Amino acid sequence: MEHLVSGWCNDRSLPESYILPPEKRPGKLTVPLANNIPVIDLGGHDQTDLIQQIFEASQEFGFFQVINHGVPSNLMDEAMSVFKEFHALSGEDKAIETSKDPNKSCYIYTSSPNYATEKFHFWRDGLMHHCNPLEKYIQFWPEKPPRYREVVGPYTAEVRKLGFRILEFISQGLGISPDHFSSGLSENQTLLVNHYPPCPDPSLTLGVGKHRDPGGINILLQSDVYGLQVFKDEEWVGVEPIPYAFVVNIGYLLQIISNGKLKGAEHRVVTNSNVARTTASLFINPSSETLVEPAKALIDASNPAFYKSLTYKDFLSKYIAASSDSKALEEALSTTL
Repeated sequence: MEHLVSGWCNDRSLPESYILPPEKRPGKLTVPLANNIPVIDLGGHDQTDLIQQIFEASQEFGFFQVINHGVPSNLMDEAMSVFKEFHALSGEDKAIETSKDPNKSCYIYTSSPNYATEKFHFWRDGLMHHCNPLEKYIQFWPEKPPRYREVVGPYTAEVRKLGFRILEFISQGLGISPDHFSSGLSENQTLLVNHYPPCPDPSLTLGVGKHRDPGGINILLQSDVYGLQVFKDEEWVGVEPIPYAFVVNIGYLLQIISNGKLKGAEHRVVTNSNVARTTASLFINPSSETLVEPAKALIDASNPAFYKSLTYKDFLSKYIAASSDSKALEEALSTTL
């Protein structure tokens, strides 16, 4: 665990391996906070209006925030607290706590899982573990901090319910079956807890580089420290942290299933020099052998499929090969190019 950023970040200036090429650097450190990224109140009683708001946000932005979502605020606080406590552990403890499963369903990395081969590094440590089925995987989760499993088990269950509720709204907005995502398309649920320590020079590096998420949706607990930016209309805009809100991020999978009606949004994470930032993402993704294709209800003679049909495993291979080049990925998946 000697590579973990949190283990040495206070002791030195920014290492050369973290200095990005000029074209990949953050540029302006101050970008406008996007007051137009939708904030959707899920406590509203007009379901037709909710479906419309979520559908329009998924079309235009690929990002939105939700409030009054049903996840208890005290559970969100407790979860964020244990996430921060985990990342405050020693490197040795982190190594022990993430090496219980020989199949590596729980692991920790720095920068990205490709640290050993990547050309440059990003300023983050990430804890990743599977969540479904909970009874299978919770035995491999960290036991330090002592309340980790006790808190994070119920937290992931609640956020999972929220994710399925949003997927049902999206399905209804598309005009496909409300349970379209109820089987293999949502079988793989993983939690990623990112930690971004204070950075010596935020102008030269990023916490996470520009990318689209490959899977279904990501339900993000952002905490109170700003860092997430979305690429909209050829410029970067910041996503303002809202207390007890979740950020919902549409992945590339939904772009395929919707046959291009929805948008997998490009985004990145910037760092800061003053305070650490910890976030938690619950990803709802397909199992590896699940077929990924435009929903059949959306395809007819007048509306041909824009994307090829392939397994999620094969899709991920093309996603990785494209290496965050969105144009190359579109060309690899398109039926028309």
